[in-house]
Amino acid sequence: MRASMLGLALCTLLCGAARAQRFDPLQRFNPAQDVGLDQHLGERLPLDVVFRDEHGDSLALAKLFGRKPVVLVFAYYECPMLCTMVLNDLTRALKAMPLELGADYEVVVVSIDPRETPELAGRKKAGYLENLARDDAEPAAWHFLTGDDASIHELAKAAGFRYVYDAEVKQYAHAAGLMVATPEGVLSRYLYGIEYSARDLRLALVEASNGTVGGLADQVLMLCFHYDPTTGKYGFAIINGLRAAGIATVLGLIAFMLINLRREARARRAAGAH
Repeated sequence: MRASMLGLALCTLLCGAARAQRFDPLQRFNPAQDVGLDQHLGERLPLDVVFRDEHGDSLALAKLFGRKPVVLVFAYYECPMLCTMVLNDLTRALKAMPLELGADYEVVVVSIDPRETPELAGRKKAGYLENLARDDAEPAAWHFLTGDDASIHELAKAAGFRYVYDAEVKQYAHAAGLMVATPEGVLSRYLYGIEYSARDLRLALVEASNGTVGGLADQVLMLCFHYDPTTGKYGFAIINGLRAAGIATVLGLIAFMLINLRREARARRAAGAH
């Protein structure tokens, strides 16, 4: 009798827990384990993974690398909210940057939903290029990719992008952010959230290019700002800023001296001629 009562009580507890798990939306998955964006700085992406571009053509990821640094974004094109916010603010940051899409960098957006089609990717690309509205942008440098589940998971795992499909609400739970990789496919910088500073994105691309992208102004900015991996943002580096100011002061003094010496030389030549 005691055993029967204990079994009945245990069954009641288990059924109650099952009902709670079934109806509590927080119990469908563990956000701390299943969703997030982990930094894999210095690690190389699997460039042999094959996806489909917006035209439906299969290509290895390596074809999109090797020339310029790459902004990498994980999203899905029918996302009702978060992905749209990420891509919208990325577009705003790209529009505000002096760097040029195609000439200085490329953008690769990868759908995490294996059911999405190249046709849908093509429509998304057309819309975001229209919003970018920059005459110097090369449309071929912004890629909207789709792929099978194995390819998506392999790339997302390498990048540290953790996501899960919630069958009850029929949506993906995922983090918000983007990555910047070197032309060789090495992860260089992570930018978190749904708002991206054009300055931070610019500096991340200059760093990923190893100085081959950008001009003198970008190199000066690199001296004054330092990347903080805990926040995914660039902050003012006091010591480097003082160094940059000191260098600028010395260069200014040298220029001032050269100008004065030239003036004195011209004055002496004029006096000698008289």
